[in-house]
Parts: sequence; structure tokens; C-alpha cells
Amino acid sequence: MKTTERIDRIELLETFVRIVEAGSLSAAARQLALTQATVSRRLKTLETMLGVKLLLRTTHAMSLTEDGEHCYQHARHVAGSWSALEDELSNADNQPSGLLRVRAPHAFGQDQLMAPLINMLARYPGLNVEWLLNDKSPDFIADNLDCAIHVGDVTNPDTVAIQLAEVPRIAVATPEVAARLNPLTRPSELSQLPWVSVSSFYRKALILANQKGETVEVTLSPRLYTDSLYAARRAALGGVGAVVLSAWIVEQDLRSGALVHILPEWQAWPLPVWLLYPWASYYPVRLRMFIDLMREVMPGVSGMQAGKRQR
Repeated sequence: MKTTERIDRIELLETFVRIVEAGSLSAAARQLALTQATVSRRLKTLETMLGVKLLLRTTHAMSLTEDGEHCYQHARHVAGSWSALEDELSNADNQPSGLLRVRAPHAFGQDQLMAPLINMLARYPGLNVEWLLNDKSPDFIADNLDCAIHVGDVTNPDTVAIQLAEVPRIAVATPEVAARLNPLTRPSELSQLPWVSVSSFYRKALILANQKGETVEVTLSPRLYTDSLYAARRAALGGVGAVVLSAWIVEQDLRSGALVHILPEWQAWPLPVWLLYPWASYYPVRLRMFIDLMREVMPGVSGMQAGKRQR
């Protein structure tokens, strides 16, 4: 009976931590795959066991009491230590197991990263991965993520950021669109072309650089704005306008001649590729293995180049 009580108390503390970090009982219930009634019952049980009120709740807000703040700090430590113990004992042979939740960019995650992900799953039969694809900045608590692969600048200082590689970006267009400026000699002339804008990274202006380190800002008047690399590529192939895209996504189009590289001596700044995860006192084996895998394979992924910037 004592063993059961200890397990129950850990579960109550873990639920309380999830409520606080998720911001509401309903969000915690979704992340824990429980009903809201179950989460509410666990909270009440913990408050009864401790003899204090932990949360103050209204229809629209939730806040910790002073006792709740003390409980949260201790609960995080206890729950984290318990998770570390479970992970170390269940993975004594250093083989990852359990569920790893990863967020990756939509296009990148369904193309370039699928091969290493499939290889990892084949290598570790005890590992399961939830592979979430979107281009938003990761919210580790709200989305219950273990880590994220992120392309572009990192704005959250409360994360560990490891630069894995860089993505070269080039300006391309159909031969017919490119021929509207023939000969094209200066990057400033690009502003005369119709454009497709990848709004996640540029909208109405674009900075290009050459091997000499010279830069120029090109003003754009896009005919189409989109946050999808695939949509931007399709629009460029359809003759809507020129576009700056990650080099890997247009490799075949350049080989076939469907698209041409405009002013190849001038390129947009490459985008850094980061692996992000929250600060913690302990990281499970499955996350550590995934971090090591990404650091190993990313520079060799088609279209990538070694990163230069460090955070």
C-alpha cells in the first residue's frame, strides 16, 4: 500500500506542475490525455493532502497562492527527479524508449528530415516519435514539446539553441520571367520583376550579398505572399514571379531548366537551422539521442551547409 501511495503522490505532483505550466486545467488535461474532471480531482486531492489552497481560479484567470508557488517549486524538483530515475532505470542499456515529441518546419520536416527520422526509428524499436510539422515558433509548454527544429532567428532566451547547419537561399524564376530583364547586371534591377514573397522570412525587401561581402537591399512589390515554401515554388513555376527559396527545394527545377538561378553571384543570407529545447536539470535518453543524431546528420543533409553563427 505504501508503494501505491508514493506513486499516487508523484502523479499528483506531476499533474500540478502540468496545470501550472500549461496555464489552465483544460490545457493540462489535453496534454496529459485526461479528462478535465480527472485533472481537477487530482488538484483537489493534492490540496486536501497538503491542507492548503494551491490555486486561485476565476472564469478567466488562474494564479498561484503563496503556498502554491512553494509547492510548484518543490513539485518540479520531485517530479523531475522521479522522471530522471525512471528514465535511467528503464534505459540502463542506453537504448531510448518512450515518446519523443518534436516540432519541425513543414517543408523541411516532410522532405529532408524524414530519412534520418526513419533510420532512427528502425535503430531503436522502443522509441516512438510524434512528428509535428508547422512553421510557428515553438511553444514547448503549450504544445507539450520535447524539442524543435527551427529555421531562422531564435527569439526565446529561455531555450537551449544548438546550431545544426545553414540553408543557402537563392533567387530563381522561370526563364520567361528572368528574360524580362535581359541582360540583368545589377541586383537593384531585380526590383523591376514581379515577385513571390515567402512572408516568414521576407516581405517587401530582400538583402543580397556577394562573395566580396558587399550587400544590397532590393525593394520588392510581391504579387503573392505566402508562408509555404511549396506554394512559393509552385507559384514561381507558374510564372507568377521571381522568388528567393531554400536551395534544396529547387534543385530538380534548376537541373530540368524549369527555373533558372538569377544573378548567381548574389545570394540571400543563409538561414540558420537550430535545434531548440527547454532548459532542464535532466534530459531523457531519447532526447539526448535525438540531439546527437541531428548534430551528426544535419550538415550532410542535401542542400545544407555547415553553420557559422553561434548563439
